[in-house]
Amino acid sequence: MKKDIFIGMLVGLIANAIGLFIASNLLGKGDDFTDVIKAAAQEGFLGKLISLGAILNLIAFFIFIKKKQDYRARGVLLITVFIAVFTFVFKLF
Repeated sequence: MKKDIFIGMLVGLIANAIGLFIASNLLGKGDDFTDVIKAAAQEGFLGKLISLGAILNLIAFFIFIKKKQDYRARGVLLITVFIAVFTFVFKLF
């Protein structure tokens, strides 16, 4: 059970990282990934960019639900909630 939750959390982190990379490439107009992240941090929309990256977690979550791997889906959901809280706290400060 704990192993499946950990796998789900790992999948959620990887999906979010890939989503962040895709969102930065689409919105960055061909700039380098690190340049887009630095510009997003300076202009104050890094939290929004991270939230866009979390959209891929939906796909992973529903794939795990469809395969009846509920504990892995729970891990993805935990990471998604963590990212939401992190984005909220990041936005406050």
